Amino acid sequence: MKKDLIIIGAGPGGYRAAEYAAKQGLKVTIYESEHVGGTCLNIGCIPTKTYVHSSTFEEARERMATVVSQLRQGVETILSHPNITLVREQASFSTTPLLLEGLGETPVIIATGSETKWLPQFSIFNSQSSISKDPRVVDSTGLLRLETLPKRLAIIGAGVIGMEFASVFNRFGSEVTVIEYLKECLPALDSDIAKRLRKNLEKQGVTFKMKTAVENLADIDADVILMATGRKPRTEGLNLETLGITLAPNGAIPVDENYQVISHLSPLTSHLYSIGDVNGKQMLAHAAEMQAIRAVNHIIGKKDNIRFDIMPAAIFTTPEAACVGPAEDMLKAQGLAYECRKSFWRANGKALTMNETEGMLKLFSEPNAGRILGCHAYGTHSADIVQEVSVLMCRDTTVAQLRDMVHIHPTLSEILFASVEQ
Repeated sequence: MKKDLIIIGAGPGGYRAAEYAAKQGLKVTIYESEHVGGTCLNIGCIPTKTYVHSSTFEEARERMATVVSQLRQGVETILSHPNITLVREQASFSTTPLLLEGLGETPVIIATGSETKWLPQFSIFNSQSSISKDPRVVDSTGLLRLETLPKRLAIIGAGVIGMEFASVFNRFGSEVTVIEYLKECLPALDSDIAKRLRKNLEKQGVTFKMKTAVENLADIDADVILMATGRKPRTEGLNLETLGITLAPNGAIPVDENYQVISHLSPLTSHLYSIGDVNGKQMLAHAAEMQAIRAVNHIIGKKDNIRFDIMPAAIFTTPEAACVGPAEDMLKAQGLAYECRKSFWRANGKALTMNETEGMLKLFSEPNAGRILGCHAYGTHSADIVQEVSVLMCRDTTVAQLRDMVHIHPTLSEILFASVEQ
């Protein structure tokens, strides 16, 4: 069969690229040595969210297996398209004949995702994985594999992974302590929102040790220690050096605005693309999916208007948090003129009926009710509200225009509307 596109990795970026390309009439070969669905579906956002929406640890484990299996089967169905050939092997640019033959002729998309970024002082390394020197230490994958609920859980890192698991395991009944080197959690989130969220989790029973460096694991009094210090691009085994590709300082594959790989051997790699976590741009599943569309569009010569500068994100703690656009801290640091409008869950009728009154929203805009610049919030279903703001931002909507848009009553979306009524 003729091949018009080769993809390495069947995670959110890879299988979305395959699906979209196949619907455009391209013949696709996609390589995946593990389960289809990638980190997000198998050991990341989907399993984590089943924990978020489960009442007990036992229920969470049972639901996780069911949900992951169902969604994985869905991806298998996508990849059964007549124009797609799934090869269950690990691909390498020095050992995979199809890749080597395709260079300079057939486009190749690298979508190998990311892996746990271990703190080197607490790990030993081999060619296949990172292994902790302390048997109590696990990454998020290891934590999801636990068969018994830890009585005491210590979490190193107060980013998205750390905060979500802190919220979940606290609700399950574990004694949770979060240790963070920075002065505040969730650095991508507005510091005012992040502080309020942290304080709320403290009221729920989570202990935070901010501005604290971990120097010795033996000093941590816990049954399980979660290493939640971030993730890094997965490039090992691809042999990218043979293609003249120099990785970025964070280990990512450098790309341009169309996600074509940047290499000093450009004639050889002119048809090479990199999408998702492995390019280090925006480590989010929905970002990988949209990058997949952009890359395929560039391959087939189709123009799109995807706004990669507007990328919403959510943190599924209890209550959840979400953001799009710059935080107030960043606007101040850049010296930009802006207006900040606030509204609160406690003043919303739907939130009161749901008994979910904890939360605050901050909307940033250009002066004089001008163009919306961003929104950061925490509170139940804040991700849905921020998604509305993201859509408005993609159309350069102003606060004045938002004021004229009808919102259903009673809904949580009125929290956004309340911020601009002022």
